[in-house]
Amino acid sequence: MQCYLSGLPVFLSMKIIAIAGSLRTGSSNVAFIRAIANLAPAQIEMDIYEELGSLPLFSPDIDTSTPPEQVARLRSLIEVADAVIICTPEYAYGMPGALKNALDWLVSSAQLYRKPTAALSTSPSERGGDRALAWLQQTLNALDADISKSASFPVPYIKAVLKKEGFHDTVISKQIGDMFAELSSSITKNRQS
Repeated sequence: MQCYLSGLPVFLSMKIIAIAGSLRTGSSNVAFIRAIANLAPAQIEMDIYEELGSLPLFSPDIDTSTPPEQVARLRSLIEVADAVIICTPEYAYGMPGALKNALDWLVSSAQLYRKPTAALSTSPSERGGDRALAWLQQTLNALDADISKSASFPVPYIKAVLKKEGFHDTVISKQIGDMFAELSSSITKNRQS
């Protein structure tokens, strides 16, 4: 896929870790994250976290100075990333338990503290999973992640979006471009502070 991102600023070199909230094989949510990764400007290295289902259920009893290996790996990936993109599907008006579980593991370790973060949701419905997005944003605010309006949006009719050959001159194209620009701007501010 190709994305029409003209008029955007020159991006600085940055590393992004992306997390899709679905465990389903063939998930539209995961496919959308992969499409975004393919559209990222050349200066952006974007890796997709694919171990969501391997994380143990959060418990303070095992959140010690030596947490489970899967948890330590997630924390390390987020720690070295300049920014994070999290995309959730909507299950029963909220984000899936597996994604909430991953975020719970980041509370005590604070890897998302002031980390530039984009919050997205996808859905086959016209609302684009906006209720799950609201919950995701609320959780990210509790973790003190640095999120902004232009880096957070719902994507309605996701199956139709993914069927297109590209996002040329569409609303989604502009939103993706604005997201990358906002993340780049936030990273620049962090590096200068």
